[in-house]
Amino acid sequence: MTARFLLQTVVAIGLTTAGVAACGGAKAPEVVAGDAAAEPAGGAITQWTDSTELFMEHPALIVGAPDKFAVHLTDLTDFAPLRSGRITLTFMPRDGGEPVVVVQDAPRAPGIYGPSPSFAKAGVYDLVIRVESPQARDSIFVPGLTVYANAAVAPRDSGGVESGISFLKEQAWKTPGFRSAFATAGELAGTFEAPGTIEPAAGRFAEVGAPIAGLVDASSVANTPAPGTQVSRGQTLALLTPSLGDAGGAAYAEARARLAEAEDEHARAVRLYAVEAVPQRRVHEAEIRLAAAREALAGYGGGELPGGRVAVRAPLAGVIADRRVTPGSRVDAGALLFTVVDPSVVWLRVNVPASRAATVSRTSNVDFTVEGSERVYTARRVVSLGSVIDSLSRSVPMLLEVVNADRSLKVGAAARVWVRTGQRESGVTVPASAVLDEDGRPIAYVQVDGESFEKRVLTLGARDAGRVLVRDGIRAGERVVTGAAYQVRLASLSTAVPAHGHEH
Repeated sequence: MTARFLLQTVVAIGLTTAGVAACGGAKAPEVVAGDAAAEPAGGAITQWTDSTELFMEHPALIVGAPDKFAVHLTDLTDFAPLRSGRITLTFMPRDGGEPVVVVQDAPRAPGIYGPSPSFAKAGVYDLVIRVESPQARDSIFVPGLTVYANAAVAPRDSGGVESGISFLKEQAWKTPGFRSAFATAGELAGTFEAPGTIEPAAGRFAEVGAPIAGLVDASSVANTPAPGTQVSRGQTLALLTPSLGDAGGAAYAEARARLAEAEDEHARAVRLYAVEAVPQRRVHEAEIRLAAAREALAGYGGGELPGGRVAVRAPLAGVIADRRVTPGSRVDAGALLFTVVDPSVVWLRVNVPASRAATVSRTSNVDFTVEGSERVYTARRVVSLGSVIDSLSRSVPMLLEVVNADRSLKVGAAARVWVRTGQRESGVTVPASAVLDEDGRPIAYVQVDGESFEKRVLTLGARDAGRVLVRDGIRAGERVVTGAAYQVRLASLSTAVPAHGHEH
């Protein structure tokens, strides 16, 4: 026998004759006239093993009245229905005697088997369902099924209205990504939530201004990189034609003239030194003046270009975040032309509430999500931690370095941050994917049985390593939806009453 069941839910569902027939079963036996208004009550059983989910509906179990079970089997490795394979149902009477054995070699529909056991004597039976499928091999134990001597002594259907959110097995099987998992007792590192913002890291952001006043060279704009384009350090972004009537333009012209003079003087000194007409010191002095002239001109864009134009160059390798150039337009010296950002590493700025400031340090670990995404990121290290509480926001700034190799984090994005305090907190934990946000409230959907779910409003605690501690709203051992929970939410909003007819 494989792993035993982890949780069992037995729900009396009071199947009416029509309800049983919808699931493929025969009508229940007739009852005496006094009970004509109520049929014998059937039941529904939900169990999970390590590899299989069982959801089984059955009519009232009456001696000599065979009726069809609806056995739904789900492969928990991918939450798909069992599409082939044999199941064997062995009903073992607790007071001894021959067991009742029913075998069905293949499902009537994907995931759904319809065995029809017949009982010769009343009593309590324990059921073992053996699953032999290419998808799963399992043994599921269902204790305490009562078989009644006749319909008159069987419990009556109470006629109550079913509660909860109906989400049939056929719906779950057809919903991509549907998953569920147990809530478990555990311990997580204590955390608190704080707002944050993605910022460019120091040395990885530059605003490129016009080195001099001039006209944007129209012929160069066609090759000007657009926002989002990767550029290398020193790459020419645009060309400017200096305005010679402007003070900056005149200075640029003077710098070019001084460079030309320095080059001529250096060449002459070299020639004279070669024929021993001047000492070596003269050559050295000419080299110094030439280097100074080149540096002066480089300050206007990295050197002289044909036509006396000035190059606007990228000061670092990165991505063009903003471009403000128009062909032929005049720009003043210092006017912003480009913004370059290296997004491979970014900073996360967190505003730590003053009440939590004492619980954080430079060794604190941080997880966060950004607006529009459920992906959880982890900061690499703390860059700085403020020591002064801002009098207006009542918070302490905290900067963290985040590796952004895939560039999914965008500078300026708002972040929802969980800061770990190092303290430990015990309680019920669930996968973080089980928690949804509904109008600012954390909620989750609990699978109370095979086809019924409940929405729970949660009180959350610590968050760590993809799990969240739930202080209130879920108990250990309950089954929570961890994938495609939004589809269950849509089912809860539907005003239509789902038909309880399965595909069998």
